[in-house]
Amino acid sequence: MKKLLSKVSILDKYIFSKYVSTFFFTVLLFTMISVVIDFSEKVEDFLHEACTAHQIIFDYYVNFIPHINWLLWPLISLIAVIFFTSRLAHNSEIISVFNAGISFKRLQISYMAAAALITCIHLFGNHYMIPLANKKRLNFEHTYIHKNNDKGKTENVHLFVDHGTKVYLRFFNKSDKTARDFRLEKFKNSDLVYVLKAKSAEWTPKTKTWKLSNIEERSFNGLKETIHIDRSGTKDLKINLSPQDFVQYINQKEMLTSGELLEFIAQEDERGSGIAKPFEIEFHRRTSDSASILILTLIGVAVAARKVRGGMGLHLAIGIGLGALYVFLSRFSITFAQNDSLPSIVGVWIPNLIFLVVSVYLNLKAQK
Repeated sequence: MKKLLSKVSILDKYIFSKYVSTFFFTVLLFTMISVVIDFSEKVEDFLHEACTAHQIIFDYYVNFIPHINWLLWPLISLIAVIFFTSRLAHNSEIISVFNAGISFKRLQISYMAAAALITCIHLFGNHYMIPLANKKRLNFEHTYIHKNNDKGKTENVHLFVDHGTKVYLRFFNKSDKTARDFRLEKFKNSDLVYVLKAKSAEWTPKTKTWKLSNIEERSFNGLKETIHIDRSGTKDLKINLSPQDFVQYINQKEMLTSGELLEFIAQEDERGSGIAKPFEIEFHRRTSDSASILILTLIGVAVAARKVRGGMGLHLAIGIGLGALYVFLSRFSITFAQNDSLPSIVGVWIPNLIFLVVSVYLNLKAQK
């Protein structure tokens, strides 16, 4: 019994180290390929823009590398498992393990321990580290590469800044942070009770208030109306609205940590803006992507543990095919979620649930 436990312990360490080393070696290969491809696409922009080599390396590529890696880690985990497990099977090492009295389920524990470590790192990165890196990377891109990516609305803007308070701006100038034809309306029990109009509004960063000029105020109490007009004076107004609310990048959700995502979603739901859905999908996607590492590891072990005539080539072909199918299903289900056909969490987790069923089936049919 002690001898068997000793063998199992050695085997656990061997598979754990093989998984981790193969995984990070594959990560290194994909990183080099990704950097070369990305640099070849952007080298003309780098040459034509006033950015320094220091900015390109430390503001962009130092943050691009973790971004692209975290997107690929689930697929890399599948490829890494298939790669080294297929070699073990080809060398009849898997059969030797079974002959030593170690079951297939027990063998999987070693794989899942390594997968759990990678999943934890990936989960922390997805929810916190990668968004911080994306802020620097995307700020660089918005400054030097994709300069017209800001899709924030600046004309005829209607926003709910809190429950029962609506703001309208005819025009907002992003360069000097001023607004024209400002209007604030307050409602109580669906009745209009207060209106504030200003010809112009200027953002004051120090106090985080709007400085209104050429003001007209109206208060309503039933049929009674009170009017106050001040054409020459100014008024400082503090509301839940800032110039940042007029900046809307397509990939803005990638720049927010999960805590910031939840705050943003709650704020937009309160405003009734209707733009929170992509941010909800992004929040759930971060956990779903990390969980897929565990599922794809189970699939990889089941596929590669059997010795077949095609050897590693066949195993890798199957693995890449499954990986491509997983990516297709992920994009397909997210599209449905974005179109309100599915709840955000359901749309994001559908590929994992499907592949979990596939992994159970493959493990039941795996070589024992």
